[in-house]
Amino acid sequence: MEPILTVRVQPEPFDVAAETEKLTAGRTDIGAVVAFTGLCRAEEGRLSALELEHYPGMAEAEIERTAREAMARWPLMGVTAIHRHGVIHPGEPIVVVITTSSHRVAAFEAAEFLMDFLKTRAPFWKKEVGVDGSKGDWVDAREHDDLAAARWAK
Repeated sequence: MEPILTVRVQPEPFDVAAETEKLTAGRTDIGAVVAFTGLCRAEEGRLSALELEHYPGMAEAEIERTAREAMARWPLMGVTAIHRHGVIHPGEPIVVVITTSSHRVAAFEAAEFLMDFLKTRAPFWKKEVGVDGSKGDWVDAREHDDLAAARWAK
């Protein structure tokens, strides 16, 4: 059966259970599902929202390219990567990556690979909005994210 690939960039929240069902319905060959959901943090109460911007078309294409790379590296049966844009409040989901495979190692590694890409190279920009309504600077990449992504270099 051909692997399923879903990539979306959207403003509205997503349903992780429904997305997982789309990847697994009727499949008896899948032995592992790994789902990672990233949430907006309140940053110790100082953050009221994140404003996420993206480069339409390019963001989807880059995520799809990286998902296809994951599918070439690991024996995956399906990948879903959904990233939100717009104003996102603490506790709300920002991103979900779901990978399916016959075995857990491939599903876990592929999900980590995709998240490391999304944190470091995907064309998204985040701006923090304080509880007082002030807008902060654009959020810079973090060194620990870059170090995590570096382990996947060929």
